[in-house]
Amino acid sequence: MNGQAAMFVMHIALQGCLRARDVEYGVNADTGGHIRYLLDLVRASAAEPRVDRIEIVTRGFQQDGMSTCYSAETETVDAKTRIVRLATACSRYLPKEALWPEHDSLTAALVAHIAALDRRPDILHAHYADAGEIARRVGAAFDIPFLFTAHSLGRVKRAAFAGVDDDALAGMDRRIALEEKTIAAAAGIIASSRDEAEVQYAGYGAYCPGRIRVIEPGSDLAAFADAAPDPAMAARIDRFLTVPEKPMILAIARPVTKKNLAGLVHAYGTSAHLRRTANLVIVAGIRDDIGGMEPEIAGNLDELLRLIDRYDLYGHVAYPKHHLPSEVPSIYALARRRGGVFVNPALNEPFGLTLLEAAAAGLPVVATDSGGPNDIVERCGNGVLVDPRDHAAMATAIAGILDDRAQWDRYSRAGAVAVAAYDWTRHAELYHDFAESALGRRPPRPLPVPADTTLLVCDIDNTLVGCPASTSRFTDWHGRQADLLFGIATGRSLHSAQAILSRENVPQPQVLITSVGSEIYHLDPTGTGYDRDEAWAARIAVGWDRAAVAAVLAQAGDLQPQGSLEQRTFKLSYFTRGDPDTARRVRDLLRAAGHACSVIQSHGTYLDILPHAASKGTAVEHVRRHYGLSREQVMVAGDSGNDVEMLRSVRHSIIVANHSDGLDQDPTLAHSFVSRFGHAGGIIDGVDHFRRLSRSGLPAAANTGISCVSAS
Repeated sequence: MNGQAAMFVMHIALQGCLRARDVEYGVNADTGGHIRYLLDLVRASAAEPRVDRIEIVTRGFQQDGMSTCYSAETETVDAKTRIVRLATACSRYLPKEALWPEHDSLTAALVAHIAALDRRPDILHAHYADAGEIARRVGAAFDIPFLFTAHSLGRVKRAAFAGVDDDALAGMDRRIALEEKTIAAAAGIIASSRDEAEVQYAGYGAYCPGRIRVIEPGSDLAAFADAAPDPAMAARIDRFLTVPEKPMILAIARPVTKKNLAGLVHAYGTSAHLRRTANLVIVAGIRDDIGGMEPEIAGNLDELLRLIDRYDLYGHVAYPKHHLPSEVPSIYALARRRGGVFVNPALNEPFGLTLLEAAAAGLPVVATDSGGPNDIVERCGNGVLVDPRDHAAMATAIAGILDDRAQWDRYSRAGAVAVAAYDWTRHAELYHDFAESALGRRPPRPLPVPADTTLLVCDIDNTLVGCPASTSRFTDWHGRQADLLFGIATGRSLHSAQAILSRENVPQPQVLITSVGSEIYHLDPTGTGYDRDEAWAARIAVGWDRAAVAAVLAQAGDLQPQGSLEQRTFKLSYFTRGDPDTARRVRDLLRAAGHACSVIQSHGTYLDILPHAASKGTAVEHVRRHYGLSREQVMVAGDSGNDVEMLRSVRHSIIVANHSDGLDQDPTLAHSFVSRFGHAGGIIDGVDHFRRLSRSGLPAAANTGISCVSAS
């Protein structure tokens, strides 16, 4: 820990029924995935030597019919961690919509609690909007920075529920106002997915993308990968079903409106094919008497029962009343054994832990296209995404997997990626890196840069990453380069780039050129986040009419828009049919319509349209000037067509051996050094080459000893 004291982290999580063990998931609308996330996070944090103390501060209450544990002042989680329950003005359980009158008493109680401690927390971490308000107030009182995890955002819920369940929007303006203040005051914001970081937060006035870090949650998935069906649990499900052996369409979610379980019943009930070939199994929390449950849950359960009756689904749908958390893996295993599919039909899913569970269990998935499932399905390749409001599309997607055994097998095998990819130990490492930077313990390299500094700007995919051995060697090598300023130039967005760099344990860049050169971000003075280069944005905005350009390209019948997350303010992205002449033809089409644009084709099938002034090349030149460097102090490295402008415009350009798009045959790149080593090994090779060339004036070859050689 470099001689620094270990951290005392205080989490603030006020809603739901929070206890250390046997959490009653689904007992009410607020006892859901955020509690599991929090408990898993603190358990992983407790294993970190950088942390020696953790408290989870929540609200104590007493309620008839609920366990007395929720009124206990403290509860031990592990040797480093305890839950602290604060008494507030109201002693009863309150749903999140009714917490706001308790803010003053919660603040006073937490201030008193911290004042009585033998040591103040180093950092606070607020979960949901009400906790964000308390962290903002208490953090200001004690000068303690705080991190914020929204879990779900009011603006997103308002958009999703408008016209669907207007009653669920009561108090939403108040919640959104709290979120605005929290976002503005937080030292850093932790998001679970690109959708959350780049779309959901973008609706807020305080939105600053560089202060948001995507740190994908881990998940303890071993139990799901190794699970077998439990006969007792299977019996509780099968008693509903006339033909239990049919494939299971499985959903596991709290019965709240945003989870859209009714939409899944509609999709199943209106599909004669699905009713004939599969059973629907809905595990919707735990319940005894629906009439005694809180209104939102009771209303959703009533709706499910009415829909089952409307479509006459008796004998086709199972909806068991009880299950223990320990029994959930066996439910997935039963669905897998019967050749089923897991469905997450939520109107918006901030992350989607159940999708990871299904993936680990070898169960293909059909998931909402709104939120974190975009990242999970892209990474694992274990299913398909659908519009959760399109019941016919949902039914078609489910049937497509059930009816194609070869595809079912592919998705089932692909899910194994999740076990290795979503790891709590790695999440905790990244989480504490972020917390340390918020505390000023991880400062960036000092600016302005020394006169003898070299700026190295690398592409990510298939250049910096792609060979784990090379990437690891680069990280070690970079640590010894005191005179090197490291930057990235990528087609990825800011948060996508940060996520893969963190995943690959790559050093933190000083500058990130993202979205094919249309955005530039500089590491801020604290080393916590990134500041957008507004001068660059203003420069490339001149003459750019995004809507008009998109309208012209809509007439080109062979272009298919990429997903919404790939579309940016200064970038339109498409798939092509692989015609190498597409870029020239599109450029001519736009020019004829009066639009001068930068048109970049790479890897045969990717096409990006940018403002005329934007490219990786012009962005690198802007960065060079920003840091006051000469042209001789800049090196760049790339592998594909979207690197051409950067490679062409910089004298010291490096082409790695595993390049594509004929870079080594491009006469405009004749000045480039083509390494015989692939990926990051080629970067090191190229830097060594140009350094020797600078010292001796003679060309030189280098051997890095990297074994990942993949010449085209």
